[in-house]
Amino acid sequence: MKTLIYSLTILAIILSSCSEEQNIITVENKLAINRTNETVEVRLSDLKQNATNGVNSWRIRDIEEGKEVTSQLIDEDNDGKWDLIIFQPSIEASSKKEFQIYPVTEEVSKDTTSYCYSRFVPERTDDYAWENNKVAFRTYGPVAQKMVEDSVPGGTLSSGIDAWLKRVDYPIINKWYKKTVTGKGSYHKDTGEGLDNFHVGKSRGIGGIAKKVDTTYYLSKNFSSWKTITNGPIRTSFVLTYKDWDADGNVISEEKHISLDYGQNLSRFELHIDGVNSISTGITLHQQKGVTNTNKEEGWMSYWEPHGDSELGLGVVTDKDNIIEFEKYITSKKDESNLYAELNLEQGKVVYYAGFGWKKSKQFKNQKEWEAYLSDFSKKLQTPLLVSLN
Repeated sequence: MKTLIYSLTILAIILSSCSEEQNIITVENKLAINRTNETVEVRLSDLKQNATNGVNSWRIRDIEEGKEVTSQLIDEDNDGKWDLIIFQPSIEASSKKEFQIYPVTEEVSKDTTSYCYSRFVPERTDDYAWENNKVAFRTYGPVAQKMVEDSVPGGTLSSGIDAWLKRVDYPIINKWYKKTVTGKGSYHKDTGEGLDNFHVGKSRGIGGIAKKVDTTYYLSKNFSSWKTITNGPIRTSFVLTYKDWDADGNVISEEKHISLDYGQNLSRFELHIDGVNSISTGITLHQQKGVTNTNKEEGWMSYWEPHGDSELGLGVVTDKDNIIEFEKYITSKKDESNLYAELNLEQGKVVYYAGFGWKKSKQFKNQKEWEAYLSDFSKKLQTPLLVSLN
């Protein structure tokens, strides 16, 4: 199964031309704002020197500064051959910048932290967890589901997306799981790095999906299988597959291609859905003590709420043309109140971004700053960096 991987905030437009000597990338910023932490992708098959011709690795150099920039190679289909190289250039407002991709015939060992990291976690039932330097998430697998169905304590039945509220920029997933499963601590207690005090239950958490038929939202259960695609300094990506589920007679197949890039608060969700023409993504409203906001023109929805001894912003951003309607769904049923965006499926696919900002992490001070982030994210999504290859 070949997985399509794109940038969190841009869909790079690759325009190949006929240079015989160098692979020069020109990155152009059409917006009147400086751009950082946006991932540019180059497919290696577009280069003048094919990646199979004795080349084991590739690097990227900033031509103006004459320095190598951090990059990451990705094997999308796990066939042992690199398919993409990605990097995050800093581009000033309304400007262009040039970079060179150059081959390395021998692998160069680099001590680079995998800030963007994900893995299956069998030691804690069977979670799948992912993180970058800003945020962390997890969701739940078939063993946790079966425990609930068999009335075994400690299970979780949910296809919602959990948030781990980290307030450090280094990786914490392995550390938090280790201290919890060994009994030397708990990720439910903040000892300076953050904690998991975000309740998901049956809710959609941050970006889980549902299908509404008449007045009822139907849900999938836990993921049934997983596949890690890549980890590294710039991106982690993976695929979660779910068993077919029923929405009032509509049999739905579901696969999520999820990625998270460095510097972003929002994970990218690419859904592959069969059985319906639209699907809803949601964010939990917990005790409904916060403030919701939606902006169809910019393609985002938000919930800012009091959370423990701090505050928390949840959000979803997508192309505005994907949105059919928003719904603030309030019910007395436990964990089932969510803010939903119903999204149109084009040939069974849709892309959206979902994530959070925790006030205690000192990234966002208030609702206004959080919603400004979502608005800015939307503008960059609608006006991507333009990338040409010469």
